[in-house]
Amino acid sequence: MKSIIFISPPAAGKGTQSKLLSDYYHIPHISMGDLLRDEVASGSELGKKLKQIMDDGKLVDANTTLELLEKRLLKDDCRNGYILDGYPRNLSQAKSYEELLEKMNKKLGYVIFLDIDKELAIKRIIGRVVCPNCGSSYNLYIDDVKPEVDNICNRCHHKLEKRSDDNEDTIIKRFDTYMDNTKELLDYYKKLDVLSTIKITEDQKANTVFEMIKEIIDD
Repeated sequence: MKSIIFISPPAAGKGTQSKLLSDYYHIPHISMGDLLRDEVASGSELGKKLKQIMDDGKLVDANTTLELLEKRLLKDDCRNGYILDGYPRNLSQAKSYEELLEKMNKKLGYVIFLDIDKELAIKRIIGRVVCPNCGSSYNLYIDDVKPEVDNICNRCHHKLEKRSDDNEDTIIKRFDTYMDNTKELLDYYKKLDVLSTIKITEDQKANTVFEMIKEIIDD
């Protein structure tokens, strides 16, 4: 089973790598944000509970998040592994996730840290455009992830958009907050000897990083 946790600051390429890995290994890319939105849209009892929490502007509690994740991991397409995006975000969640895996008789798998310098992250984010229809991400300044047609999604041909919060001041705050919040998590996975780090550099192509990840997983 190839289960992968990505720990990745903004603009390190997690979305691109998740898509490549999902296609190559035929495993689902599980985003916690998407899980929350999908559950609300389903109209289930849990979805109604989540909608109320989100409408009230509150954070979803840890137990509810874990319940939602367990429900997703029980689906057939996760039998051979999955890519977990946006969870765990802190040490408490990491320990809760391990308890869930033990309960489900699943292994922790691979924890991969995409390590990118703040200056490069800023450059990447300023050039980023996303598809509001299918979620695909592109960059106007990076050749191998530029859209084939200006401002048009390669996959669904929808018009691309720039996120309103993709400005330098916001990027710096988001980056610093992310790194502060995940330092303890990185140290924890280092002690467990399950953390692999890939340094992201300006001249790397997405396929180069993909091959590096494959080497870790297929070793």
